[in-house]
Amino acid sequence: MSPALRRITTTSGTRSDIKSPRYFSAFLLMLVGVLASTGRAFTAPALVRAAAGSSSSSSSSSSSSSSSSRRMIASILDLLGGPDKSQLISPEKALPGRSTKMPNIDNLRHYILGNKLVDVPEGHKEAVFANGCFWGSEKGIWRLPKGIYSTAVGYCAGFTPNPTYEEACSGMTGHTEGVRVVYDPSQVSFVDILRWFWEAHDPTSGMGQGNDRGTQYRSGFYYFDNEQKQLIEASKKAYEKRLAEATGLKREISTEIKGASEYEQYGGLWYFAENYHQQYLAKPGSRPYCSAQPQGVALPDYEEWCPFPEGSELREKHRPTLPDSFWKKYAPR
Repeated sequence: MSPALRRITTTSGTRSDIKSPRYFSAFLLMLVGVLASTGRAFTAPALVRAAAGSSSSSSSSSSSSSSSSRRMIASILDLLGGPDKSQLISPEKALPGRSTKMPNIDNLRHYILGNKLVDVPEGHKEAVFANGCFWGSEKGIWRLPKGIYSTAVGYCAGFTPNPTYEEACSGMTGHTEGVRVVYDPSQVSFVDILRWFWEAHDPTSGMGQGNDRGTQYRSGFYYFDNEQKQLIEASKKAYEKRLAEATGLKREISTEIKGASEYEQYGGLWYFAENYHQQYLAKPGSRPYCSAQPQGVALPDYEEWCPFPEGSELREKHRPTLPDSFWKKYAPR
C-alpha cells in the first residue's frame, strides 16, 4: 500500500471508508494532479507505465516530486483495482520489466544495523518470506536479539524483472511484498525466523492480509535449499493443525512455498524495493502501519514437528536458539 493510502487506512480503519465524502474530494484532486503531470489516458496500465517512466529520472532535484507522484499513482491503482488481483497473473501476461537494477541499493547500509543490504558474509544464510505489508514484516525481524546481519524489503516470487513499487502494486508483475533476511545460523536458527513468520500474520487469508488485498500481499516462504524446504513444510503442517485446535475451525494455510530456483527463468526470486521503503518504520516521520493479523497462536514446540530424525545432526543444527522467555515477552500480538 502506498504511504498516501496508508494514512487514510490508518485513520479510518477500513478501506471502504475511502468512499465516504470526507475522502472523495481529496482523491479527485489527487487524480487530477496525476493526470496533469503524466498526460496519460486514465487506465491502470497507463498509470503504471507513467509511474515507471517517472522512476527512471536521475535528477536529484526532481527525486522528491517523482517519489510523491509515484506514491499518488500507486494509491489510485490500489483504489481502481486494474486487473483482478484475487488471482495471480500468468507469466505471459505480466509486465515486461527492465534490465536495470533498482538504483541506490548497492552501497546502501541498513538504517539500524549498519551493514550493507546486498552483502551475504561467509557463513551466513538468506531467508525470503512474505506475510503482508513489508514495512512491519521487516521491523519484526531486525528486532530479533541476535544473529540478524541485515534485513531488506522488496518484491519476490513474480515474473517481471526489476519491478517498481507501482508495478508490483498493480498486480501485473506477480510479485508479493517480501522481506530478505541475512542471518548467522550459528547465532539464530532458521526455525526462529520461521516461528516469527508464522505467528506474525494470518497465513490462511489467501490473497491479502488485513485491509491489504491483492496478490502483492499474499503469504509466502521461499527456500534456498532442501533443509529450508523441509522445515517450512513441516512447520506449516504443524501450525495449520494448531490453528484448528485453537479456534475449533478448519483453517487451511494458503502460504505459497516454492524454491528460489523456480524464479531464475524470470530473472530471480528477489528484487530490492526502492530506497525509501528500506527500514521505513525506523526513520523519522514514518507513519506506523502494519496490515498483518497475528492469530495469537504459537507454533508448536520444535520437537513435535521437526522433520529430521531424533539424534541426527540436522535436528541439532536447526534447533531454536531464542529462549522461551523471549517469546513470552516479544511474540507477535
